Amino acid sequence: METIAIPPDLLPADGRFGSGPSKVRPAQADLLAALGTTVLGTSHRQAPVRSLVHRVRAGVADLLGAPAGYEVVLGNGGTTALWDALAFSVVRERAQHAAFGEFGQKFAAATDRAPFLQPSDVRTADPGDLAVCAPAEGVDVYAYPHNETSTGVASPVIRVGTSEALTVVDATSIAGATRVDLARTDVYYCAPQKVFGSDGGLWLAVVSPAALTRIAEVTGSRWVPDFLNLQLAVDSSRKDQTLNTPAVATLVMLAEQLDWLAEQGGLAWAAQRSAASAEILYGWAEARGFTTPFVADPAHRSPVVGTVDLTGVDAAAVAAQLRANGVVDVEPYRKLGRNQIRVGMFPAVDPADVEALTACVDYLAERLG
Repeated sequence: METIAIPPDLLPADGRFGSGPSKVRPAQADLLAALGTTVLGTSHRQAPVRSLVHRVRAGVADLLGAPAGYEVVLGNGGTTALWDALAFSVVRERAQHAAFGEFGQKFAAATDRAPFLQPSDVRTADPGDLAVCAPAEGVDVYAYPHNETSTGVASPVIRVGTSEALTVVDATSIAGATRVDLARTDVYYCAPQKVFGSDGGLWLAVVSPAALTRIAEVTGSRWVPDFLNLQLAVDSSRKDQTLNTPAVATLVMLAEQLDWLAEQGGLAWAAQRSAASAEILYGWAEARGFTTPFVADPAHRSPVVGTVDLTGVDAAAVAAQLRANGVVDVEPYRKLGRNQIRVGMFPAVDPADVEALTACVDYLAERLG
């Protein structure tokens, strides 16, 4: 297809709108270069890298408002590894999942396949809709995504079940970009390559005293592979370490992003910034004849991952033309199979760039429709 040149005055200042990996700010890359001979390539058991881990743990606790007694734990492998670790180390007998997209389904599959657990109770919804957990007999872990990255559906954060059950919330793509009461959760976990503009390969979790007790109980009574043993992750984190060698570059960019968010005004500022971008995107989608917000209920629309269906215009062609003009990563989630664009609106993304993106799509739609 011949490239359609978008006028330069319409283009965003920064054309990165990925839903993960997300936009990395220049200051993060600059810090990485500055530490190239003093921190990178040095032992993760020594003070320079351990101080990075300490900064990350303290920064996450401060940004998210961790209640007294909650601990920030981190480990290797990313969210995918953590799902298996939670199945091994937190679920005592049976989990219930609200699965309303690809990533909620993946965690549900992990606990459902575990031969040492009872079959999981999975509550589902069609893509674009929200499913929620509900108290059920025999369930000791209730798990759901705060934000479903594949569809752009956001869930309220609520505690479910009795005081004996734990509430485990997947905040991989939203932690740090919306207000949350962590006292309503027992494990609130995320990854560094979304809001925090870093690389993958690590997971972070804010863990309640009840969940810390459960981890000690379960791992003390069940064989757990070391890599998936959350008690070992807790013990390592208390020493400002990880069980295995971490991706130090990821830690550097993560620490810089946490410092930047704090300097800008913390969670309140970050939430307002992403909400402003979301208001621009969804307002545009509702105002045009060829666009519709994929998530019908405005209360369930994500402030950080916006999905917009296109009618009469090939979304793949739009994304390809945008990419040719330096505006990247607005393709939909691959398994969703919809004629839509998906826009990352994390705090590092300037709302003015989201507005520019909508103008670019308008420009292309006139020529492709």
